[in-house]
Amino acid sequence: CQLAPVRGWGAERWADFVLVNPLNANPPVSPIEPSPYLPTSRQFGDPLILNIDWAAVFVAQRADVPAEAVDLLSRLAGEAIVGNGIDSIDRDRAWALKEPALRALFAAWQSANVIDDEFEDFRRSAGEPLERFGVFCAISRVHGRDARDWPSELATANGSAVLSFAAAHAEDAEFYVWLQCLLEAQARRVQAEAKAGGMSIGVVHDLPVGVHAGGADAWSFGAAMARGVTVGVPADQYNQFGQNWSQPPWRPDMLAELGYAPYRDMLRAVFRNAGAVRIDHILGFFRLWWIPEGNTAKDGCFVRTDAEAMLGILALEAERAGAVVIGEDLGTVPPEARDALAERGMLGASVLWFEWSEDRVPLAAEDYRRACLATVTTHDLPPTAGFLALEHLDVRERLGLLEGSVEQARAEETETISKVVERLRQSGLLGEAPSAEDIVVALHEYLAGSAAQLFGVGVSDLAGDRRGVNQPGTADEYPNWRVPMTDASGQLLTLEQLLASPLAGRIAASSARTA
Repeated sequence: CQLAPVRGWGAERWADFVLVNPLNANPPVSPIEPSPYLPTSRQFGDPLILNIDWAAVFVAQRADVPAEAVDLLSRLAGEAIVGNGIDSIDRDRAWALKEPALRALFAAWQSANVIDDEFEDFRRSAGEPLERFGVFCAISRVHGRDARDWPSELATANGSAVLSFAAAHAEDAEFYVWLQCLLEAQARRVQAEAKAGGMSIGVVHDLPVGVHAGGADAWSFGAAMARGVTVGVPADQYNQFGQNWSQPPWRPDMLAELGYAPYRDMLRAVFRNAGAVRIDHILGFFRLWWIPEGNTAKDGCFVRTDAEAMLGILALEAERAGAVVIGEDLGTVPPEARDALAERGMLGASVLWFEWSEDRVPLAAEDYRRACLATVTTHDLPPTAGFLALEHLDVRERLGLLEGSVEQARAEETETISKVVERLRQSGLLGEAPSAEDIVVALHEYLAGSAAQLFGVGVSDLAGDRRGVNQPGTADEYPNWRVPMTDASGQLLTLEQLLASPLAGRIAASSARTA
C-alpha cells in the first residue's frame, strides 16, 4: 500500500504512529465527493484506497486470474500513471480506472468460488449494516449518489421496494460487499506491518464529525439522524462567517431510545485495525452548532448532547480495541470538555499557532498540556511555509472570507508570526536572519521538546508545500482536497522524492524526541 513507504520511513526515525485522513466510503458513482470529512458512511471504507497491485496478488493467491484480466490491469495501470503528472487530484478518473480492475478481480474470485475464512468472519461480524451498505451502493449506480433524489419507494432502507431491488441486483450488491471485505484485509495488513516495523501505536484513523445528508448512513439510520438541520461552527478568527458542513447531526433523543446502537457500531468500525483514533470536532459530543436548512452558519445555535453517554461508550470501545483516543478539541471549547477528556484518559489536540499564555505570548514548550497531540499546523490551515508567507490571507481575500480589511488581517497575522519567531530565538533555535525553511524546522524542534505526550509532523511540511489542502467554509470556491503535494518551488512531488528530500531529513532530525 502507498502508506507503507511513509510508515517505514517514519519508523526508521523513531515515529510511533502515522495519522491518516478519514478513509470512509463514498458512493461508487460520479461525482465523487473530494472531502474525506463528508463521507457517505462512517462504518465502511473507500474502495479508492485499495492498492490494485496488492489486491491482484491477494486474489491470485486464492484464485486463477485469467490472462485477459491481467492484460486489463496492466493497461489501466498505464493510463493511471498519466494522472500523476496533473496538478489536480481527479477521484472520478481514478475510480473510472480502478472499478473495472476490481470487477475483473471480483469475477475471478467468483469463478473460483473462493471460501476465505477472514472474509467470512468479517462479513458475519459486520452483519446487516454491511449487506445494507452493499444494496445502497447498487442503488446509487442506478439512481445516483444522493438518496434524497431517489424514487420515494426506495427512501426507506428496509422497505419492500428496497428488498426487491436487492434481489434483482444481488450480484452488484455482492461486489460492493466484497470490496469492503478486501478493504478490511488491507487495513489489517497495514496495521500489522506498522506494529511489526516498530511503531508502538501504528495507524491512527480519523473519524469525521458527520456524513453526507443523502448518503448511506443517513439513509440507513433513518430517524436516528435529525432532518431539516445541518451542523457547523460559529464564526471564529479563521473563518469570520462561521462554517456550515452540510451534515445532519445525530438526534440525541433517538440515539438514547436506540440504546446508542448506531453510534456504537460506528465506533467499533473505526477502532478496527487502529492503534488510535482521532475524533474530529469532539466538542460535538458536548454540544453541536445546529443550523436550520437554508440559513447561514451565523443563524445557528448550540444543541447539547449527553456527553456522559457519548464519552462513556467511546471509552469502552477504545478499551476493547486497546486504542488511544485523540479528541480534536479546537475552536469554541465548552469549559467542561477538556477536563472530561482528561478524566477518561483521552488526549486533546494542540496546534502551535493557537497556543498562547494568559499574557499573550506563545506558550512555552514546557507548558503544553501533556494529554494532547501537538502539531505545528492542521489541515484547516495551509502548510507552515504557506502560513509564514500569509498565503491563507490571499486566499481568504480572494474568496471574500474576510470581514475586515486585508491590511488589518495581515498586520495581526504578521504580529503573531513575529512573536512566535521571537520565542524560537529565545529558545536558542533560531539566529537573527533565518530563512523560511529554518523557521519551519525550528517550529518542529520546539514542539518536539514540548510536554505534549504525542507530537506529529505534517507530510506537507516535510515537502515544503505552501498551498492549503482545504479552505474551511468553502465548497467549489476553492479546490478543497484536490490539491496535490508540491515542493517549495511548486513542483509536483512523488512520495519517493518527498522522503528523499533534504527538508524532510532536516525536519525528521529536529523532531527526534529524547523522552
